[in-house]
Amino acid sequence: MTDQVEPSTRPGVYGERVAAVEPGGVERIPETERHGSPVQLFWTWASPNLEFATVFIGVLAVGAFGLGFWQTVLALSIGTALGSVTHGVLSARGPGHGVPQMVLGRAAFGFWGNILPAGLMSVTAGIGWFAVNSVSGAFALSALTHLPALGSLVLIVLLQIIVAFFGHNLVHVFERYAFVFLAVVFVVASAVILIRSHPGAAIPSAGVPGAFLLTVASAFGYAAGWNPYASDYARYLPKATNRLATGLWSGLGVFVSCVVLEVVGAASVTAGVAGSDNPTEAFTGQLPTVVAGLTLVAIALGAVAANVLNIYSGAMSFLAMGITLSAKFRRALVAVVFGTAGFFVAWLGLDDAGQKYENFLLVIAYWIAPWLGVFFTDQYLRRRTRIDDLLYDRRYRNGAGPVAMAVGIVVSVALFGNQTDYVGIVPRLVPDIGDVTFLVGFAVAGAVYATLRRPPRADVAAAELGANTPRHT
Repeated sequence: MTDQVEPSTRPGVYGERVAAVEPGGVERIPETERHGSPVQLFWTWASPNLEFATVFIGVLAVGAFGLGFWQTVLALSIGTALGSVTHGVLSARGPGHGVPQMVLGRAAFGFWGNILPAGLMSVTAGIGWFAVNSVSGAFALSALTHLPALGSLVLIVLLQIIVAFFGHNLVHVFERYAFVFLAVVFVVASAVILIRSHPGAAIPSAGVPGAFLLTVASAFGYAAGWNPYASDYARYLPKATNRLATGLWSGLGVFVSCVVLEVVGAASVTAGVAGSDNPTEAFTGQLPTVVAGLTLVAIALGAVAANVLNIYSGAMSFLAMGITLSAKFRRALVAVVFGTAGFFVAWLGLDDAGQKYENFLLVIAYWIAPWLGVFFTDQYLRRRTRIDDLLYDRRYRNGAGPVAMAVGIVVSVALFGNQTDYVGIVPRLVPDIGDVTFLVGFAVAGAVYATLRRPPRADVAAAELGANTPRHT
């Protein structure tokens, strides 16, 4: 093995142990270490969405965007379905390749070009999403215990870092047991809120086309926000695992949990929630005392369930940028660093959390959609080409990927971006258009990549790697 080839074999033995720190970083998982079944991906992806950040998307649609309840239900369903389908397709590739999602993306971006999506993923997942969910968890814990918001934030962050530090197996076990409590509590709370809601209530509209498309974009941004994590939690499944089952359970986990709680969030606005500086307290204020208390516990636990994935995958994306660390438990150590950084961002986000969350959701969609456009186009072009040898070779280049993604982001945001911090050319001229940036970004990036990158022939593929490149199995 040359210095130019990144090791693809993970050090240490992990197996199915839970009370053990997962060794290595982003190396390929050997078949001897594979375990689990596709159904576990349902609760792994459902539990992280059973939290207040999901509820708040529905709150934004009705309370901030001015969309009617039934229009909100349709918009939430469309946006979430788009993000869930892509999530299922990405997850389905996990067992076959046995590598994290951002390593799998090296085929489309090249080893060093992959720094663009992996870097964005590290920041938005390991710090951005971590901060968003930590804030909602801290608000819930503060409302329940009357501790200061900052003190509650410290407790939430510590629990999240501990689970993520140990790694893959503990993450799956934590999500499985959290799912039972979260599902029961949120079903009860949802039933109460839906009964007390007034779906036909007249709501001042901010313009149906624009509000509808903003809601679709926000729902897509939330659901697709999990896309860059997809194969991280499917890569340990045996290689022969059914791909359809893997994708179906992953996609359903995201879709069902998101749509249900987002609709409940929209319904809570029609029920006439009393104002409060603590949004979680305002949401639970319409529930019976016991149910309200349990819901606050569930919101705090749901935030932890989401953030153990954010820290874990954020750390692996950081390592997928090609950064070399010598420690055996490098992923675990990076997780601690990201958790600490996310804490300080969350601290700043305790003020005006609602507006910051709305902008964050749209920004997530702005970069993930062009990334998906490049990734899926490359996957189609390489549908008969082996890519395993490309993923760990530092000499592998594919400039079409980062160029297409960058063009997709710049063009779509410049023309169609629509949020409080920036309004693009088209929304300034046609305010009712809402925000279709993610759709434009996906299409532009895919088209540019298809233009720059042709289906590689066998001789071209060999030239990409070099005649002396070792093969990995």
